[in-house]
Amino acid sequence: MGTRVPYRPLPIDQSDVEYEHGPDSSRRPDVPAGRTTVFEITGSTAYPGTSRTVWVHVPATAPPDEPLPCMVFQDGGGYLDPDDDVRGGIVLDNLIHSGAIPPVVGVFVDPGVFPETDDPHERTNRNVEYDAFDSRYADFLLDEVLPLVGEHAPISDDPLYRGLCGHSSGGNAAFTAAWHRPDGFAKLIGFVSSFAQMPDGNPYPRLIPSEPARPLRVFLQAGHRDLDWNGPDYNWLAENLRVAAALAESGYDFRLVLGDGGHNTNHAGVLLPDALRWLWRTETSAGR
Repeated sequence: MGTRVPYRPLPIDQSDVEYEHGPDSSRRPDVPAGRTTVFEITGSTAYPGTSRTVWVHVPATAPPDEPLPCMVFQDGGGYLDPDDDVRGGIVLDNLIHSGAIPPVVGVFVDPGVFPETDDPHERTNRNVEYDAFDSRYADFLLDEVLPLVGEHAPISDDPLYRGLCGHSSGGNAAFTAAWHRPDGFAKLIGFVSSFAQMPDGNPYPRLIPSEPARPLRVFLQAGHRDLDWNGPDYNWLAENLRVAAALAESGYDFRLVLGDGGHNTNHAGVLLPDALRWLWRTETSAGR
């Protein structure tokens, strides 16, 4: 018998839906916490004038001197925060301890800021980095970030053992980085991705079926009440569905989870343990 899903009534009102976290999103006293170190990147070649913080979360049970898989989380500070929705470090510790995923190094990367700029809109470089349809952000991760991560923990250079995760524009960054550099990343998670606001429009519904399939494993989440969900333009929900449909029609190893929430990290945080389990599963075909 396949998986049985318990009955749960659907809410009629979708205007204010909040999902409850599962057990893998809370710290457990019997699970050893990973070691987190932090460093700053200034003087970036890809993004001159920016600075940013990077956290490296190494599993407590990491084999010494053995190259490890890694997951790169965009908007790193929020994703690592144990009091926020996603709680990335806690989730990694719990899943690794239970054997649900291999020992994975979590790399939590903040978007760049211009430290000398006071205006908050001009200070951040987030949308420039995350929404662009080019390889610059992927190249930045591979050429500038991961070599520094390697000074804190040995990580694999095999794309099959490297993943990306992000929400909103961070979902764009994850998808675009893997799309342009499948030689660097083979796994990605996109939560309520902001494909609708890419500067020249969402290219993926057209590109995915028109180009040879890339060796990617893709987990997408979208919300029924995402931004402009019932509008004819800039519809975050519709653009995520179009990307998912293109992946399905092109035979990709992908999964779409559709929720009732809006444009936030609540459902994403609740789903992260399941998304990571699915992303790092060892089967080559089961679960597709």
